[in-house]
Amino acid sequence: QVQLVESGGGLVQPGGSLGLSCAASGSILSINDMNWYRQAPGNQREWVATITRGDTTNYADSVKGRFTISRDNAKNTVYLRMNSLKPEDTAVYYCNAAIVIAPLAYQYSYWGQGTQVTVSS
Repeated sequence: QVQLVESGGGLVQPGGSLGLSCAASGSILSINDMNWYRQAPGNQREWVATITRGDTTNYADSVKGRFTISRDNAKNTVYLRMNSLKPEDTAVYYCNAAIVIAPLAYQYSYWGQGTQVTVSS
């Protein structure tokens, strides 16, 4: 069984910064792409950022230049550093990862439980 556990959400003022983390645990052989998504009330879940196992990153245009995704493969953890936050960044943030699990080395997509980020004065 594999779990993704997120932490770091909260309330922050516009222009502020916040960091999220997401740690994977369980029968993990390796982790390929790791992603962050977000879902605001009344909206569909949208992709935010991706980091490959080789540390190639991609960002949605709405967060490019403000958010930074990183990972620690030794800790099976992905991070999202969010700077210059705006009220429109308010959402539940979810991590997602493509994980190869033991013993058969099949790859599955796993999701975290979500963490609330609220940007408000």
